[in-house]
Formats: sequence, structure tokens, C-alpha cells
Amino acid sequence: MNSGLVVIPTYNEIENIERIIRAVFALQKTFHILVVDDNSPDKTFEKVKELQLEFPNTLFLEVRTGKAGLGTAYVHGFKWALQRDYQFIFEMDADFSHNPIDLERLHDACAMDGAQMAIGSRYVRGVNVVNWPLSRVLLSYFASVYVNLITGMKIHDSTAGFICYQRTVLETINLDKIQFVGYAFQIEMKYRVFCKGFKIIEVPIIFTDRTQGKSKMNNGIIKEAVFGVISLRFQKMFNRL
Repeated sequence: MNSGLVVIPTYNEIENIERIIRAVFALQKTFHILVVDDNSPDKTFEKVKELQLEFPNTLFLEVRTGKAGLGTAYVHGFKWALQRDYQFIFEMDADFSHNPIDLERLHDACAMDGAQMAIGSRYVRGVNVVNWPLSRVLLSYFASVYVNLITGMKIHDSTAGFICYQRTVLETINLDKIQFVGYAFQIEMKYRVFCKGFKIIEVPIIFTDRTQGKSKMNNGIIKEAVFGVISLRFQKMFNRL
């Protein structure tokens, strides 16, 4: 069994999915991929099924019944990974905002540098974001400032979605208690890892906004993050996290 599994959630990513899969499999280090698709109307999952004929032992697919959110897709993927012998489990977007080459750097942060959670960080060395409008950069950057203020974490990029977890982290966290699905999911996972005392390392990356497909960002996701952070902090204060 390969030690690294990349979980890629998809919803209408037909324009990106084949390219991202081939890019991961072209890396020098071998990774397996699990695509968790929410029954995409554009038939993203059908393309993945086609590619499984070419990559039968390294590409896996889980198709859910409908759009249920990013967070639940990742939790689904985490549980799938824990049922198998993967030692490193990754989160990565399908749209090339995360450069597949950086998977190897995240892996090394965990496998060689002692991180139990390695974060692909846009802000650990200044602001490394390409093709985002200034308003989106400011929203993302100050979201992390806000999160740190409320939670006490010292993470530069608390909403980052490019992550490597050591297996023991996901085994320790009660995945059935994860509450949030958008930005707040990424914050919640980091906060739960932080509260458990695991070692977190931020690996600097360059984030490039998608050029194909549509962003899933909306006002509901932003509101969930703003109020979700306060909720998480209160739960921690009253030992209910």
C-alpha cells in the first residue's frame, strides 16, 4: 500500500479533473488519489471512471448522492483512508490553485521534519497569491488574523485547504463531530489539531486562482466562518469541542 493518499473533492470540475490527476501521477513520488464527487451535473465522475481504466490501482472514486459541502467530502475521504493503510492523507483542490508539485514538500514536512499537520501556506512568507482581486486577498488574509485573535492559534493561513495529515492525527480527532463545511471546516480542523497539541508546520506555497471552472465561494460560507470561529472557541472553553 502506498503511504500517501490525496483526497480531491469535486463538484463540476470536468475542465480540470483529468489534468490534475495526470499532474499528480506525473510526480517523482508516488501518490494515490481518491476523488470524492458530489454527483456532478457535468459528469466529472464519468471522466474519473474512464481514467481508472488507465490507473486501476492508484485512482479511486467515491460518488455521493448530491452536493453536501467541502467539509463532509473531506471527512468522507478521511474515513475511507483510515480504513486502509495510508500513513499520510492530503487535502487538495481540483482546480490547480494548489500546485501538485508541492505535495512532495508537504509530505516531507510530515515524514522528515516531524510535522503532524503540514499546511500549504499562502501567508507564512508575505502574501503569495496569484490572480485574486485585492478584496479577496484581504478577506482571506484578515480571516486568519481574526481566527488567531479568537482562538489563540499562531497560524498564518488558517483557511488554507492544502494540507498533509499524519494518520495518527485523523485517528485521534473525532471526525463525526466535525461541524462545518466551507471556510469554517478548514479552520475547525486546524483548531482541533491545535487543541490536541499536535505539531503544525506551515510550508510556503504560491496559490494561483483557478482559470477553469467556477469558484464555490459564497456569502453563506463566509458567514459560517465568521460565526463558526466564535462557536468553536466557546465549545473549547466549556470542554465541549
